[in-house]
Amino acid sequence: MVTPESIRLNIAQGMATEYLSVAGDDGTHFEAVVVSNAFAGKNRVQRHQLVYQTLGERMREEIHALSIKTYTPEEWQRRN
Repeated sequence: MVTPESIRLNIAQGMATEYLSVAGDDGTHFEAVVVSNAFAGKNRVQRHQLVYQTLGERMREEIHALSIKTYTPEEWQRRN
């Protein structure tokens, strides 16, 4: 079964993050907020691709919907 925690662990193991949260309650739809230096100089599509890479085949087989918000640490600091 897919859980927010299992998605969070995959992302955390696949890339360095300064902040990471994953929420979802129905087992199919999830929302992630990912803050990472890896996003510097990348557009939104490239950033999402980096996150998708950490999830691998799970995106095709297990996770039906994942909303992703990506920020560099500087963007996150300005936002908060």
